[in-house]
Amino acid sequence: MTPPSKQAPVALVTGANQGIGLETARRLATAGCTVYVAARNRERGTVAAAEIGARFVALEVTSDVSVAAAAAQVEADVGHLDILVNNAGITGPQDNVHDLTGAGIEQVLATNVVGYVRVIHAFLPLLERAERPRIVNVTSGLGSLARFHDRSRIESRAGSPFYAASKAAINMLTVRYARALPDLRINAADPGLTATAFSGGMGHSVGDGTDAIIRFAIGEDQDLTGRYRDRDGDVPW
Repeated sequence: MTPPSKQAPVALVTGANQGIGLETARRLATAGCTVYVAARNRERGTVAAAEIGARFVALEVTSDVSVAAAAAQVEADVGHLDILVNNAGITGPQDNVHDLTGAGIEQVLATNVVGYVRVIHAFLPLLERAERPRIVNVTSGLGSLARFHDRSRIESRAGSPFYAASKAAINMLTVRYARALPDLRINAADPGLTATAFSGGMGHSVGDGTDAIIRFAIGEDQDLTGRYRDRDGDVPW
């Protein structure tokens, strides 16, 4: 097998059949990466991958079996992974706080937090075979305690407690993993309010929303680790 450094970087993006995930995958493919569009919906994922010149892999982040099968497919195809973008997530319940329940947050954490851990665990052996492995965890400014306490910021007024809590958890996971795995570059990227189906069409373009992700993956920030940034720079924790 040709050494990883002699090949195009291999990247996998979860939740990549639409929105921020799809735009991230498209930009990575355009930059010359071999890209895996990972999504739970096989039909939509296959179409999305074909549209951007990528490969599709079925991956449901809440399933050990599905994630393990996806890792096995990538291993059989290329033998390593240079870039993992953890993007798959859900908003969860948007109910009045009096109607929020334990079952609701279990669903959000299972996808947005446990899902990230499950994917990292499955792909870590492939990442450790790469010359310069990077993990980008897609987070949100809603996970920033500093921004929540700044009444001038939209993060202090928007978002559900469950979604915000899941992104705060991702921020802590990011810095802990970065310290525990010093040979990897592991960072948290905040897309900001981005106009996708996820946000109801509100916010800036998906191009703007993916800037921080791309910088950590293949751009000027790829050698950083343990950082929390949006397209304008560092986000306060």
